[in-house]
Amino acid sequence: MQSVEFESSSPVDTARLAAALAREVRPRDVLLLTGDLGAGKTTFTKAFCAALGVSETVTSPTFTLVHEYRGASLTICHADLYRLERTGEFVDLGLDDARRSGAVLVVEWGDLVPDAFDDALVVDFGHGGGDTRRINVSWHGAGWESRFPRLATRLRAVMSVGATDGGSAA
Repeated sequence: MQSVEFESSSPVDTARLAAALAREVRPRDVLLLTGDLGAGKTTFTKAFCAALGVSETVTSPTFTLVHEYRGASLTICHADLYRLERTGEFVDLGLDDARRSGAVLVVEWGDLVPDAFDDALVVDFGHGGGDTRRINVSWHGAGWESRFPRLATRLRAVMSVGATDGGSAA
């Protein structure tokens, strides 16, 4: 599997990465966001939605579990699975239906349902020292296999400072 890793030293860096990634998504794409509390998942999602033309305030759906936003040309379903009490609740969220209708899914704590999506881009956030975050972007499933090299190239160009290659993505 291919991956690319970046260092983000600020929310602005994370927003640049999110905006670059937003330019590559298509209807029915799934982004699984993983990482510790406070590592940058919601900051990333806010910037990702803004880059897709969402004008309303984007907030973490920690208690409501799912928020839906309309962008310029795509609908984004933002789910936060942190408070799921059982995996059966996941089915009740309606994410499969939203995806079938063309929505892009952004799933925080996506690692809690590792087999729920057979095709997804995985964005993993880790704490570095201080305000620094390590962001690793990888994929699984056939849908990203041919698209990932282009995405990795675009992300490297945007995040050229602090980038380290986590695998052969070209």
